[in-house]
Amino acid sequence: MLIRLGYEIAIECTAATPVISLLEIHKDRQADIKRQTRVLTSPAVPTRLYHDLHGNACRRFTAPAGGFRILYDAVVEDSGETDAVNTLAREVPVPELPDEVLGYLLGSRYCETDHLSGLAWQLFGHLPSGWARAQAIVDYVHNRLSFGYGYARSTRTAAQAHEERVGVCRDFAHLAITLCRCMNIPARYVNGYLGDIGVPVDPAPMDFSAWLEVFLDGKWYTFDPRHNAQRIGRVVIARGRDATDVPLLHSFGPHRLSLFKVWTYEQEGNLFNPPYHGIDRTVSAQMLA
Repeated sequence: MLIRLGYEIAIECTAATPVISLLEIHKDRQADIKRQTRVLTSPAVPTRLYHDLHGNACRRFTAPAGGFRILYDAVVEDSGETDAVNTLAREVPVPELPDEVLGYLLGSRYCETDHLSGLAWQLFGHLPSGWARAQAIVDYVHNRLSFGYGYARSTRTAAQAHEERVGVCRDFAHLAITLCRCMNIPARYVNGYLGDIGVPVDPAPMDFSAWLEVFLDGKWYTFDPRHNAQRIGRVVIARGRDATDVPLLHSFGPHRLSLFKVWTYEQEGNLFNPPYHGIDRTVSAQMLA
């Protein structure tokens, strides 16, 4: 199947402002891109790609004073299969974990393992290890938190989300990541595209999505505590310890977000059909943090 995806984002700056964007399709999916535009900016400015410590592609540029727009559109081939499930996957004992995975056991900016360790062992310590325990954590988070875009707050941590019982997808992911790490299960934060493919269409405007990957049996598996269902058509943009590592836009100076559009849907018919640009959505800058 083919998935059409892209974004159009506009910001306003009072002065020329350096910006880093993490909006590139991850290197794992680059071979699946069948057609894409360049990353277009208006006004046109020089941009440069580099890769961060987690292997994510980051784009550097300077947004001029005034209005500035960044646009991208692509068609990606996808298997059409749902997220992989392996109910027999076992937890890997800490001494046997690969060196590069150990960092995903530690606390981080939004994932305060020290605050939630006792609760995690109380809730999940008696459960069978492996997939069953990871799924139980995701079930708990899905039932604990209520989702709503109006609940967005860029400073909310996992412990605060647990206490407040509300959040957006990043909060669901942060809480599940933290509880997994407390149980010595490596977990990492993921953001990317996730359209309403194979499920009823959500009438809310399209957005980027956040979920987590859990390391079991030597492999990273996708879990999604917001939806708590295997979905079709995830396209990863970036991975990190938590949202601190993968902000969609990071500006070194103030900016105001004036336009935010995302589109992700199954492409019907001609590969070169004009894009559906979704619905205008004006949101606060914290939604991009």
